[in-house]
Amino acid sequence: MKNRLFLLLLAAITITACSKKVTNPHTKTNSVYTTQADSLGKILLTENPATLTDSLNQPIPSEFIGTVNFNLRKPNYVIIHYTAQDSLAQTVRAFTLVKTQVSAHYVIGKDGKVIHMLNDYMRAWHAGVSKWGSISDMNSCSIGIELDNKGNEPFAPAQMNSLLILLAKLKKDYNIPTANFIGHGDIAPGRKPDPGILFPWETLAKKGFGYYSDIIIVPAPLNFDSATALRLIGYDTGNLPAAIGAFKRHFVQREGSGTMTQFDLDVLFNVYKKY
Repeated sequence: MKNRLFLLLLAAITITACSKKVTNPHTKTNSVYTTQADSLGKILLTENPATLTDSLNQPIPSEFIGTVNFNLRKPNYVIIHYTAQDSLAQTVRAFTLVKTQVSAHYVIGKDGKVIHMLNDYMRAWHAGVSKWGSISDMNSCSIGIELDNKGNEPFAPAQMNSLLILLAKLKKDYNIPTANFIGHGDIAPGRKPDPGILFPWETLAKKGFGYYSDIIIVPAPLNFDSATALRLIGYDTGNLPAAIGAFKRHFVQREGSGTMTQFDLDVLFNVYKKY
């Protein structure tokens, strides 16, 4: 009788423990991530020589001899976004669905939680159609960071604290230049506004992540060429009003027309001298 009671008690404890077991809701997508990463790893280990033929369709002698001097390509830019979604969970879900075709390396919640979604050396799909300077494929050279924010609200202190700590790590790990911390709106003027006019770019600049205008601004000279200055900073001036709007959103921190006021010109003159 005692043995039977003991077995029933043990069974009850086991059932209770199993019912309390927490499962990872992302186990399936993590498995897909691992499979895809393994596939890319196999491509990196391929040692096939180049197959080449000359103008007469004759094979050119070729073989593979591995060099001992190489490493992984490092990211050289950080692009900051806002999610424009309702929650951190919603964004994470969007980045784990094939149909969305979008992703980022990091997502940071309002509470400061950091979700790392892709190895820094891999190419995320966060920049879209974009350009900065002579680079037209920003996905291939950048790290994308998404901030849980709808775009019409201040960024939470805990979120900004985590962002600054993460940026410091990325800058140190990959030797990213100060000038190369920019926003999605900078590289996609006229198409994307994020991280928006409420994002504290000045705070970032004080920590060495991007440039910002000085408090005391020297007036721009009368012959100042604003279009050239925007282009030297990195903006795509193919659509000049859009480039002006993107600059004002970042450095003047206001929405407005695609034309420059005297104050805007003074700020641009101050900023462009830093590049």
